[in-house]
Amino acid sequence: MLRAVIFDFDGIIVDSEPIILRLTQEIAAREGWTVSDEEYYRDYLALDDRGIVEHLYASHGRPVDVARRDELVAWKGERYQEIIREGLPPTPGAVKFVNEIACHYPLAIASGSLSAEIHHLLTKMGLREKFTVLATADDCERCKPDPEVYLLALLRLRALPNFRDQPLQSEECLAIEDAPLGVAAAQAAGFKCLALAHTRPPFELQEADLVASGFPDVTLRNLRDLFR
Repeated sequence: MLRAVIFDFDGIIVDSEPIILRLTQEIAAREGWTVSDEEYYRDYLALDDRGIVEHLYASHGRPVDVARRDELVAWKGERYQEIIREGLPPTPGAVKFVNEIACHYPLAIASGSLSAEIHHLLTKMGLREKFTVLATADDCERCKPDPEVYLLALLRLRALPNFRDQPLQSEECLAIEDAPLGVAAAQAAGFKCLALAHTRPPFELQEADLVASGFPDVTLRNLRDLFR
């Protein structure tokens, strides 16, 4: 039985991936490297900021310079905060979907973005109160495809009064993702996964339990049928 829904954030609720792509390319340029659009969407999607910089080093055959990594992560964070000050557009259908499903299930975010970024953007979209739990890059040592952020979301959901008498189990959770690495993380945590083809084509998301082109194509019945 479905009892909780956990959303990825970037590319799922908010249309932020083109901005993160551009900032990743700017980080690479600061080190004298390049990242094509295709490389970003293939190799970097779902990584947190630290994971992005570490992958840049690894893909160029360089050991990670921790001090420089932290400088680049801080630079990206400052630039992103400036860009999102007035908010970003939600993905098509996201606001309606979140408002509808929040009437039936507790909702959480499990994301490689920072808590302050997520809180700010959800507030701008009028959705912050719909999510009882946030699990973010601030909380985790490892980024997706490691399941750490999803397992943390599960732990925090279990602490809600809804699950005091009957603890929430991983197999009762649905994750909503847009990246192959995110699908892998959700399933490694024991969740079922709905993948939305917002940023990658459907054939790259076929490991998910259900694939749809976007929120308008998903119904509550679709989701409940996954747990029968």
